[in-house]
Amino acid sequence: MSKDESSYGHVLKYVGIFGGVQGLSILVGLVRNKVVAHFLGPGGMGLVSLFNSTINFISQSTNLGISFSAVKHVSELFDSGDEDRIQHFIKVVRAWSLLTALIGMLVCVLAGPLMNHTFSWGDHTLHFILLAPAVGLMALTGGETAILKGCRRLKALAVIQVVNVFVALILAVVVFSTFGQAGIVPVIVLMAFVMMLTTIWYSYKLFPLRLHGCHGILGEGMGMVRLGGAFVLAGILGSGAEILIRSYLNRVGDLDAVGLYNAGLMIAVTYSGMVFSAMETDYFPRLSAVGNDRKQMCDMVNRQIEVSLLITSPLLALLIVFMPVVIPLLFRQDFMPVIAMAQVAVLSMYFKAISLPIAYLQLAKANSIGYLILEGVFDAMMVLFVVVGFYYWGLIGTGVALSLSYLANVVMVYAYAYVKYGYRLSLGVVQLVAIQLPLGIAVYFTTWLDNTWLAWGLGLLLAFVSMAVSINIVHQKTGLWNALKSRISSKLHGHD
Repeated sequence: MSKDESSYGHVLKYVGIFGGVQGLSILVGLVRNKVVAHFLGPGGMGLVSLFNSTINFISQSTNLGISFSAVKHVSELFDSGDEDRIQHFIKVVRAWSLLTALIGMLVCVLAGPLMNHTFSWGDHTLHFILLAPAVGLMALTGGETAILKGCRRLKALAVIQVVNVFVALILAVVVFSTFGQAGIVPVIVLMAFVMMLTTIWYSYKLFPLRLHGCHGILGEGMGMVRLGGAFVLAGILGSGAEILIRSYLNRVGDLDAVGLYNAGLMIAVTYSGMVFSAMETDYFPRLSAVGNDRKQMCDMVNRQIEVSLLITSPLLALLIVFMPVVIPLLFRQDFMPVIAMAQVAVLSMYFKAISLPIAYLQLAKANSIGYLILEGVFDAMMVLFVVVGFYYWGLIGTGVALSLSYLANVVMVYAYAYVKYGYRLSLGVVQLVAIQLPLGIAVYFTTWLDNTWLAWGLGLLLAFVSMAVSINIVHQKTGLWNALKSRISSKLHGHD
């Protein structure tokens, strides 16, 4: 691995590229959520949340991790330049994707009566049967996406993501304005169909579909399936935890409580997706290539944590301050009760920026058992904390519970990596956390002030301090301003 690939400039570049695409998708997605909230209300949002979390659970339970594990195998063959082997393995990926699509649809149909128990009212068995095609389409899309990732078609993936989010917006406006809650199931299925079409359009152009020579091909993909096993089980645990939480809120509270919780969670974690989206595409492959070089491993993880904190901290602080504006802007006035919950839940993203780069060590080292244990304990803690938080303090208690869950996860993940791999936090990471985390907490406590002008003034001041700290550190690490001035100067002289 070249020095440039592990530099701060490299990390910042790819976080910016993938984050920018994700940011555009998130922006349009938030507009879509406002449309959904306008036509369906909190109850309809809760229904969408329950349906989506359920089919995601089934999809992750039955896709055998193809969308994750196939990337590694395709990438290795792509680097080898052996066109025949690439073409053959693409057939393997597509055969397994089709098999998992059929299995997923069957499971969704058979599990309909069981999943109906997540509701405290009505019979939704037919809804789950009608959602079965969405599960199958998601499996096919996952396989083709893995092919594009493995062949480094990042531009195509970016275009697909942007097109899909705009089409989803149009579908939401047209269908929900016409049919209301009756359009929820059709929209979910249609969105899955559009995602599959846009993905295979690019993938089939790169590798046209070839059906000949497929006899006995499934047996060749067992290694890929085994690699994705831990990823699948972790996804099951995560989706299962979300279903348990939403089912509990639905039964102890009501469907509005589920919709409000989902809206708060969406706002609190949405922005972080812009920064963390670069993890799987850029950071994970580089970390996997380190091997047993402990120093290089520690440097790479610490650098990723620093960059994540430098970018997320100022914007998370601003998100806390502007939450009273963001919520009614993106949803409706009856979503205002979620503001306090969302503001405290934002603090959990500071902890995620620390824990996620460390957690990837388990996957990079192929430590499936350790990865599953850590994920399982975290999911169990989150369910327990949210249940207790909602029982005693209502919706704001769920926000506190989320932040405490991620804090406990940081301690747990770091302790495991410290003992197992000899990983150590760098002094730079410790100093950055010691500055940015207290600033974020201080911004949150300004929301408790009764004087609105004082709360806004102090909150914005602290947010800008956080931004100044990040800009100054980026300048020190990369010489950003000197590079920009040098480039501008050279262009001016060239023009003269």
